[in-house]
Amino acid sequence: MNKMLQKELLNMMKVDQEIRKTGKYDPQIIEVGKKHTERLKDIVKEYGWPTYDLVGKKASFAAWLILQHSDLDKNFQRKCLKLLEEAVEKGQSDKTNLAYLTDRVRVNNGKKQVYGTQFYLNPNGEYGPRPIQNPKEIEERRKKMGLEPFKDYLDYMIKRNKK
Repeated sequence: MNKMLQKELLNMMKVDQEIRKTGKYDPQIIEVGKKHTERLKDIVKEYGWPTYDLVGKKASFAAWLILQHSDLDKNFQRKCLKLLEEAVEKGQSDKTNLAYLTDRVRVNNGKKQVYGTQFYLNPNGEYGPRPIQNPKEIEERRKKMGLEPFKDYLDYMIKRNKK
């Protein structure tokens, strides 16, 4: 276990969440996001994906969260998606995080999401899910990845984002 790297990732997550807590746009989000993305790139280059064995579960989650917020570098997200898939297959990362990142990468690349984790304000000004591939099969896919039923998540997301 790399304790220094663990501590660094946890601190990065703390900073990320602190600047996002208001839910309002802040230019600092972009700057911190860029800085964290660049640092995560260095970490991934040196160590590979931050797995449970390398940094522990909480810091592995922190790495995923930083990557999830690295939307300005879609290629890096796509590259790490493969690394995260491998880590999940080895029991070294969370399959729920893989579901969220899969959807994020797909949406960021103009494709329909698979698990229904990504939401936005639609053209009607309503908060809802981005387009979903084969929506009739979503519950089966979500269950396989350890996600709650879509209706429960949809209700939560809409409630959370009411103005």
